[in-house]
Amino acid sequence: MADIAKPAKTHGVGVFLELRKRLESGLLIVGKDVASSPADVVVTAGESSLRIKTPRGELSLTLPAGVNYEQGSCIPTPAEEFSGEELHFRLRIGVSRHPDQEASGNAMETLRAKETYCFHCQGCMTRLLEDREFKRVLPLPNCNWNAIVDDWCCHPDPFAKKLLPRAEDCLLGDTFLLLAKDGGCAQTLTEEESPVGSEDSPDSKKPCRRLTLISCKSCSLVLGEAVAPETLKLYITQVVVEPAVGDRELEASLNRSLFVEQTVAARLLGLSSSQSTFHFSVQTPDGKAFLLVWLLNSDSMTASVPETCVGDESSLGSPSLRASRALKLLYASCSDTGPQQKDIVDSWEANAIGHPVVLPLNVCEELLQVIDDSNSTLPASMRCMRSYEVAYLRL
Repeated sequence: MADIAKPAKTHGVGVFLELRKRLESGLLIVGKDVASSPADVVVTAGESSLRIKTPRGELSLTLPAGVNYEQGSCIPTPAEEFSGEELHFRLRIGVSRHPDQEASGNAMETLRAKETYCFHCQGCMTRLLEDREFKRVLPLPNCNWNAIVDDWCCHPDPFAKKLLPRAEDCLLGDTFLLLAKDGGCAQTLTEEESPVGSEDSPDSKKPCRRLTLISCKSCSLVLGEAVAPETLKLYITQVVVEPAVGDRELEASLNRSLFVEQTVAARLLGLSSSQSTFHFSVQTPDGKAFLLVWLLNSDSMTASVPETCVGDESSLGSPSLRASRALKLLYASCSDTGPQQKDIVDSWEANAIGHPVVLPLNVCEELLQVIDDSNSTLPASMRCMRSYEVAYLRL
C-alpha cells in the first residue's frame, strides 16, 4: 500500500462557513488576519446570500435555494484554545420545507430498465459502450453477503456460484456495475492480467491471484475487471453514464478530483441510507482496508474562502463563494503509523466495524488525496476530532 504525501497544514483560511439544514443553524469562522475582533465582523442578509463585512473587504456568499440567513442572529462564541487565530460566530438560518432538488446524478441513480445509455471513459470521455438498453437493472446482494451465508450455513455455501448478468442485464454493486460484453468492446477496451495480493503474504491461505483488468483503449485509464469471459465489472468512479440522446457529445473532460469526490460522496450517502450505517471501510479489490470513514453529517452546506481572496474583487463569482452541499466525516488512513490511528484501525478490524466500499487502489489513493486536501483547507480548530481527522466531501 503506497504512502500518500499529505499536504501541509496551512493556516490561511480567511472565512469558513458551515450551515446545518436540520438544525437550522450555522458556524462562521473568520481568521484573525482578516478581522482582529468580533466588532470588526458584520453579517447581514442579501438576496439569497450571506454578506460578511470585514476590514479586508466584503464577501457575498451565495446560499442554496430555500436557505436564508435570519437577520441579526449572528453572535460571537468562544473559540477555546484557537481564540488567538480565529473568531467564531453562531448564526440561525431559515430553511424552506420543500424537497431537496439537488439529487446526485451518478450512475447508480441514473440507470433504469427499458432506457438506452452510453458509457464514457471518465478520463478522456471516449464512448466505450454505445446505446445499451437493459431489460433488467437489478441490485446485487450486500457486498459481504457471502460472510453472512457462512455464519448461517452448516454445509458448503449453496450460493457460491457467481452472480453474472445476462445479455440485457445491468447488475448494480455498491461501487460497480456488471454488464455483458458486446461486439463493440474490442474496439474501445483492452484487457491485461495483473497480480492482486502479495506472493510473500504471511497468510498462506490467500495466495497471490490474478485479475484481468479492463482499460480504455484511448487513454489507458483502468475502468474495472473482467470477472468472467463475457462479463465486465466497471467501477462507478471510472465511467460516466448518460442517456443516449441523438449524437450529443459530452464535455471533452471532467475534473477528475471533483468527479471522484462527488461520486464517492453520493455513494456513501446512498449506502448510509440503505444499509443504516455510518461507518465505511474503503478497501482495495484484494480486501485490504485503505481508509476508514465515519459519516457525521449529511445535511451540511459549506463555503471556504482563503485569506488571500478576502477583499479580492477578482475572486467574485468563484465557486468558493457559494455554500454547497457536503458530507462531514471523520477519517483515519490505514497507512498512518501514529499510535492513535493504529488503535483506531485495530479496533475497527477487531470489531468488524465499517461497511466495505471496494475501489481500485489508484482510486483509493485519489480519494485519500481529496480528503486530505479538504482537511488542510479547514480552520485549525476543525481539523481534528479526538483521534480522527475531519474533512468534507462535496455532493
